[in-house]
Amino acid sequence: MQNKLNLFALLLLVCLLSGPFAWAQTSNESLYEQTSEMGTLIVGYQKDVDAINDFYFPYSAGVTYSYPLATFKSPAQRKRLQDINHDYLNKLKAAQFENFSIYGKVDYILLKKQIESSVWLLSREETDYNALSKYFTFADAIYALENLRRRGTYQDGALLAAGIEKIAKQVDSLSLNFKKGALKPDQLKMAKAISLSLKHRLKGFYQFYMDYEPGFTWWVPKPYEKLDLALANYAKLFDDVDAIPAVKSSKPEIKGNPIGREELIRQLNAELIPYTPEELIKLAEKEFKFCDEELLKASAAMGYGNDWKKAQEKIKNSYVPLGRQPELIVKLQDDALNFIKANNLINIPALAEETWGMVMMSAERQLVNPFFTGGREISISYPTNTMEEDDKLMSMRGNNPYFSRGTVQHELLPGHHYQYFMNSRYKSYRDPFQTPFSIEGWPLYWELLLYDKGFAKTPEEKMGMLFWRMHRCARILFSLNFHLGRWTPQQCVDFLVDRVGHERVNAEGEVRRSFKGDYSPLYQVAYLTGGLQLFALKKELVDSGKMSFKDFHDAVIKQNLIPVEMIRATLTNQPLTRDFKTSWYFYDQLK
Repeated sequence: MQNKLNLFALLLLVCLLSGPFAWAQTSNESLYEQTSEMGTLIVGYQKDVDAINDFYFPYSAGVTYSYPLATFKSPAQRKRLQDINHDYLNKLKAAQFENFSIYGKVDYILLKKQIESSVWLLSREETDYNALSKYFTFADAIYALENLRRRGTYQDGALLAAGIEKIAKQVDSLSLNFKKGALKPDQLKMAKAISLSLKHRLKGFYQFYMDYEPGFTWWVPKPYEKLDLALANYAKLFDDVDAIPAVKSSKPEIKGNPIGREELIRQLNAELIPYTPEELIKLAEKEFKFCDEELLKASAAMGYGNDWKKAQEKIKNSYVPLGRQPELIVKLQDDALNFIKANNLINIPALAEETWGMVMMSAERQLVNPFFTGGREISISYPTNTMEEDDKLMSMRGNNPYFSRGTVQHELLPGHHYQYFMNSRYKSYRDPFQTPFSIEGWPLYWELLLYDKGFAKTPEEKMGMLFWRMHRCARILFSLNFHLGRWTPQQCVDFLVDRVGHERVNAEGEVRRSFKGDYSPLYQVAYLTGGLQLFALKKELVDSGKMSFKDFHDAVIKQNLIPVEMIRATLTNQPLTRDFKTSWYFYDQLK
């Protein structure tokens, strides 16, 4: 009887493991590819923030419809966003963190980090705004007009016209008494943004009532035009026209605003990077030393001894004729994919291979993007007929086949195009948690991996890939030294020319892009640093035999572009706490 009972129990267990229970386990794993216990709360926060911004931003009339226009936030908008932040921080306190899967714990930490960063940024913005309040004593009156528009409140047109006339006189008075010397460059930038925001808000108010409300249409147009012009002229007063050009040229001058060591450290901690700016400079110098050693080997193999600049000069002159650069891009992408497949490194869906595209970069954009860029498609940087002759040659030399060999895959497959393809399919709710240390770290990691695996076979190919590796080291050095107040933009340009081998016009474009304000101050640091983070994680999980290359790469890309330390926590099932702080010192040589 006992034997029969044991047999029955065994059969029952087999049924459970192969039936609905087993399906539930598999289903849970599949579910975690797309969400976690925190998924609903994260989406709720994102949509609540969107709702506040959509409501409080001014509306701008398009051709067929009006839409919210992102501009400098109003005080009421900042307050409501802070209310949302504190509400969700309370929700996080009530969450059952200890019972979450590793996916839920990572999402909890990411959301908490994002909200805390938002609280800090909004508080700083409020402080900076208040410091400029004496220049905007008329702002509340314009915000009051905007409030009328939000709920379509009727007010007598003659009264509105008189009020707008009064605001215009205030603006004119402030303009007459304005002294620019009292404001720092970052204050000038903010003051201009505030002025233009108020102009947009006034326009949104005007467009709502104009032609629809007879009294408004009769009384308001002329006072509105007067105030609109006054605001436009007032905004021009905050232009930083007194700044001395850092690079004297017929091209746009290179300017920037160093943020200082304290702010660099705050941003590094927010990005979950435990190193100081000085330690990252030391990291870049150590990596540069490796590049120097490899560069001299390649130069000697080419017959130029230690004169690597002569060897590099030969490579620069290998550029393809005008009109033939797109063909080169296709060949280089095919070369990289064939190598990757032969080494069994990653599974790339056939549709991802089919659907990458290419566009040609305009001459204007090449002033800040001297090399091709990528995403869903690759944007090819090569001379246009409107460029100056010297600039044409430098563009061709800087985008020669050997320099381009190591970076086409950075932009396309398995780089940025593959990121876009996969991240739009897995955990897309994590998009707001994206960091440049993953955005640029992933494709840079592939540059490191391919070089390590022998993708560059000839000395010319090695020099081409080393050019970009030196460039990534240089980005850390010149951007951090600039923001620490040690280097000028001109010194940054000279460093790229002398130490890396850039064409001067390309170096100017690189520095101009880095400091014009469209990127995070840490963006250029993120390339090599993020790549080294992933390379260290590869060493921990693949080199040790715990994962295959394909499993590792598949697992990393499906976490979306979150901080690499959080990807590591997921892949290693690391114990996490609610108040997690960055602690992964991934670069052994800095210990």
